[in-house]
Amino acid sequence: RILLASGITWLPLLVLCAIEGTLLGGVAIPFLPDIETHARFLAGVPLMILAELVVHQRLRGVVAQFVERGLVPAASMDRFIQALRSAMAWRNSWLAELALIALVYTAGHYIRESVALDTSTWYATVGPGTGTLTGAGLWFTYVSNPVLQFILLRWGYRLLIWARFLWQVSRIALDLIPTHPDRNGGLGFLGNSVYAFAPLVSALGAGVAGMIANRIFHQGASLAAFKLELVLLVALGMLLLMGPLLVFAPKILAAQRQGLREYGAFTAEYMREFDRRWLRSGDRDGVALLGTGDIQSLADIGNAFSVIREMKPVIFSRTMLVQLAAATLIPFLPLVFTMIPLEQLLDRIIGAIF
Repeated sequence: RILLASGITWLPLLVLCAIEGTLLGGVAIPFLPDIETHARFLAGVPLMILAELVVHQRLRGVVAQFVERGLVPAASMDRFIQALRSAMAWRNSWLAELALIALVYTAGHYIRESVALDTSTWYATVGPGTGTLTGAGLWFTYVSNPVLQFILLRWGYRLLIWARFLWQVSRIALDLIPTHPDRNGGLGFLGNSVYAFAPLVSALGAGVAGMIANRIFHQGASLAAFKLELVLLVALGMLLLMGPLLVFAPKILAAQRQGLREYGAFTAEYMREFDRRWLRSGDRDGVALLGTGDIQSLADIGNAFSVIREMKPVIFSRTMLVQLAAATLIPFLPLVFTMIPLEQLLDRIIGAIF
């Protein structure tokens, strides 16, 4: 699928530009020096297709853990299965894909126009207030770019399905465990779903990096001028992938309150018995203080109570945020050399290490 998609979107452009004489020259931005196009179709499209396989394999295991960990009680199993079947029906809907195709050939066309360069390129000859598409530009406009936009919109649709499924599951009664060591009531495994989307955010980063590279090499811009765009790109990726996990925050907080109440009462009762037996009574039933299991039980109760107090309503961690940001910004690393010479960059890295 990756080879087919790249063959349809990129290879015809290469051939048509070679025929039209815009492969290496003839216009302000020939085809081969157009980094944005190569980033889109040789990096963005393959990564988004690869992400489909990675996400499918990872999320299938993530969803199964709701049942494997006993988080869905028998009384809620029907609603859980119904939510899962609904998500599968939405994903396999051919009407939805037809709607996406229609959207690509209507609103999607104007998106391309809004980010076009203000100079003659291999796909269009720009004049005063006008622009004429070349043969390669026609293929780019009506085949290559729509394929890219369709894959991108389908990913947005699937992220919506995933968010809807998580919201539906969060509405049913779950058997959360307040003392679970993941500090999320047993839902910590959901955070691993974020890693499956790393190829997707890298694909988004590659597309934006290619666009910025064109501005740097062909219009004299600087990478520092795009700080806001980079921040917004990382924030968007985090919002799309981690935002849906926040629907479980009320469930986790409710489990924490219930756990504190129940374990608080249990701990108080145990402490009274412990205090009465070991501190305020001379009758210990002939049991020596050293080696008794009551001391270990006291420590275990304290640890369990601490786990409940440390529960977090958010399932993701700082490490996940850093790794997601890194996956998004990896495509921008080559552009760093436009600001810092390689020798100077190596000196800084070596100095920071040693």
